Formats: sequence, structure tokens, C-alpha cells
Amino acid sequence: MSSEPLVVVEGLRKVYRSGPKEVVALREVSFEAYPGELVAIRGRSGSGKTTLLNQIGGLDRPDAGRVVVAGQEVTSLPEEALLALRRDVVGFVFQSFGLIPVLSAAENVGVPMRLARTPVEEREKRVRMLLSLVGLEQHLNQRPYELSGGQRQRVAIARSLANRPRLLVADEPTGQLDSQTGRQIMQLIRALVRSEGVTALVATHDQSLISLADRVLEISDGVLREAALQES
Repeated sequence: MSSEPLVVVEGLRKVYRSGPKEVVALREVSFEAYPGELVAIRGRSGSGKTTLLNQIGGLDRPDAGRVVVAGQEVTSLPEEALLALRRDVVGFVFQSFGLIPVLSAAENVGVPMRLARTPVEEREKRVRMLLSLVGLEQHLNQRPYELSGGQRQRVAIARSLANRPRLLVADEPTGQLDSQTGRQIMQLIRALVRSEGVTALVATHDQSLISLADRVLEISDGVLREAALQES
């Protein structure tokens, strides 16, 4: 594991306002994550997990503090640079899969490479490799509705790796899956962290998956702390 962190979070604070009410989603959150590390972020629904991941991935901006990813200060980047960061450096996996229904599995995986204008031959070769990596080499031409929930999430993970990101951000990636399939997906993410050398931040409240992480951070009412890693 590299001695230099890929992700540096310092003093993040985020407040949501609704009329006179204020909800503090993040309270001076700080931590680091390293290349080749799978970090689980544990917490109940509404604890601040998604808010934190959105700040790190450049989908939202904090009220205070900063985020640095791969040497770039995300919190100060202009919108065009943020788009490039999300395209080239950060891969996203969401609970809802986010696949395009009319496209095949292969076409869905190829979308980020189309946006990056990857040559066709190189794109098709990487699509096949990624779908093989997640065990779906026999399902290239199937559309999302023809796949199980676990298979759709595997396609989403393959798509997130299309442009060789250095950071994988997964927000409750097993939330719509049964426990056995969810564990398989978490094991897949862990294997990909090892084989692709990426850093993975995975938000989950599923206690059975925590033991698969290298490190666990727990968030409660916007406060983040290091948590004990329990073996299953």
C-alpha cells in the first residue's frame, strides 16, 4: 500500500437549511484513504454517508473544509474540471444500478469510454475484459431487464471501471440485493481493489459486509470516527 493517500478529507462541514431549520449533515469530518485500500463507511440511513461520498466525488460542495483526490483539490475545482475528474479519476456505483434500459450490458459499460472518445477497437476490447472480470462474459448482449439484480450491479461495477479510475465510490451498492448476492458483490469489489489497485470507499449499513473491508469508518449524526473491524 502506498504511503501517500489518494484521498484527503479535512474538516468537512455541510449544513442543509429548510426555512429556519438547520440540519448539520457533516461535522468537521477528516480522514485519509490510500491506494489499494477498501474502506467501509458505516452508518444508519440519514447519518451522512451519502453526503460525505458526494463531497468526495465532486457531486456536491461542502460549506467548509476541503477534499483532495489524486492531488486535485476537489472542493475548489471549476465545473469543467469536476466533469473531467468524475469522468477520468472517480468511478461511481449506486444502489439503483443506474443502467440505461435500452442498451445492452456491453453498451452500458462502454458509455464512459464513448464520452472519453476512446477508439472503438480499444473500447470494445476493454468492455469484454471488464465484463469477463465481473463474470458476465456470457451476457454482453443482454439488456438490464434480462439480468438479475446481482448481474445488473456487476454491470454497473464494470462500467465504473471503464476509464481506469483511481477511486471507486460506492453508495449502498448492495442495498437492493439479498444478503448472499450482496456479499458476493462486496467480495467482487474487494477483489477489484486488489487487481486494479484502486481505492474504494463503500457506504453500507449492512453489518455482515463490514468484515470484508480493510478499514471501517463509522458516521453518526455527521460525526466520523474510526471503528473496530470485526471479523465474521
